[in-house]
Amino acid sequence: MTAITDVPGLRVGQAGRAGGGWLSGVTVVLPPIGTVGSVDVRGGGPGTHETDALDPTTLTRLVDAVVLTGGSAYGLAAAHGAQRWCEENGRGFPVTGGVVPIVPAAAIFDLGRGGDFAARPDEAMGYAAAADAAARQEGHDVERGNTGAGTGALIGRGKYKGGLGTASITLENISQDGPVVVGAIAVVNALGLPIGTPSWRTEPGSVRLSDEGASTQRVAAAGSEGEPGVADDAVGADQPPLNTTLVVVATNAVLDKAECRRTASAAHAGLARALDPSHTLADGDTVFCLATGGVALDRSSEAARQGSLIALQSAAADVVRLAILDGIACAEPVSTPAGDFGAYGR
Repeated sequence: MTAITDVPGLRVGQAGRAGGGWLSGVTVVLPPIGTVGSVDVRGGGPGTHETDALDPTTLTRLVDAVVLTGGSAYGLAAAHGAQRWCEENGRGFPVTGGVVPIVPAAAIFDLGRGGDFAARPDEAMGYAAAADAAARQEGHDVERGNTGAGTGALIGRGKYKGGLGTASITLENISQDGPVVVGAIAVVNALGLPIGTPSWRTEPGSVRLSDEGASTQRVAAAGSEGEPGVADDAVGADQPPLNTTLVVVATNAVLDKAECRRTASAAHAGLARALDPSHTLADGDTVFCLATGGVALDRSSEAARQGSLIALQSAAADVVRLAILDGIACAEPVSTPAGDFGAYGR
């Protein structure tokens, strides 16, 4: 199975709780020192922290960690725990007397899904997830489904279990330094459902683009034959549609901050290809992009530069789609005092 950790030097840590009123968690993406990053927020109801620092026109270029968390705006406190871990380990923007770690974060809404509205990630959980990432070996496998920030994720108006998924794609011909790897990790907590139902169900995280047909059948509308749509009588249909898909795209290519921003923007296409609807007023859909800078793209001419970036950004959209479908495929059903949430398609 492919994963975002196929990008050399990148690690993922998880922390979460289920049971006793809990159904929430935190995922921390810990890149190698010197990683450049940016972000594109498209959802109408985002819960984010430090995303303004990733604008290409601002001072800092580097990102020390990215936090994906449950708990809505309350859960953004987890970013302080990851920041504290970074400070203790000397990672951050150097200032007089120490460092200031740049740790952007984004949250999904999962409040109360375990039964206790107050059971949500805090600083300690963010610290634990960062420490877990640091303890991992390079190239480690990533836990998927009901883990980390995917612990409390749901899809389809709260009817089905969502989760955390990951995938990667390798590009061979856009750099003379070696293969360019583009990976993604996604926390799928969406109002909608998958647009298509390809082979990802039977082989999570390892779908080959060439194995898929030119098009996939659209999910049937509610009440028709075939896969269930987002029905008006679905569990939670009478509740506010508070939903979000969070994504981190990472690559070993050399990109500047503006190119990271454009790559994050392009990657949103993968979200729209995977889920219907997406980017709604009530979604917090957010894509971060990290570039570790290990491999230089072909910039020998303007045409080569444009071609390399277009290929990389197209791959970013593809891998986001695969990561989202992987997260749904790996999600396991759960039952809590708040309800029973089944696995989509099973």
